[in-house]
Amino acid sequence: MTSYGSYVLETLLTLLAVSTLAFVLLYGARRVGLGRATGGLDLVGRLPIDSRRSVVLVRVAQTVFVVGVSEAGLTKLGELPLADLPPQVEVVKEPFAVVLRQALGGGREKKVGT
Repeated sequence: MTSYGSYVLETLLTLLAVSTLAFVLLYGARRVGLGRATGGLDLVGRLPIDSRRSVVLVRVAQTVFVVGVSEAGLTKLGELPLADLPPQVEVVKEPFAVVLRQALGGGREKKVGT
């Protein structure tokens, strides 16, 4: 093998080793729970305005903060007590296959005997 070929092989093996090490470390950190939210902070809701801007509701203890999020940063728009927040409506998410079948017109159930 030429010196150029051995250099390329050594570079590829080093890249593979570094990539494998990074994957193992990130996978292990995720399994341990690093980077997950903890404490009394909770995202209550989010309303996207456009692709880069949205309004979010963040609960801290018994207060809900209304925060504007944009490329310029975060802006506090207001706050309200947790008791004033309307109850959340449970949204039932249907599997994609069911939605696709309904969109294609095959979602209508056929009645027996007609």
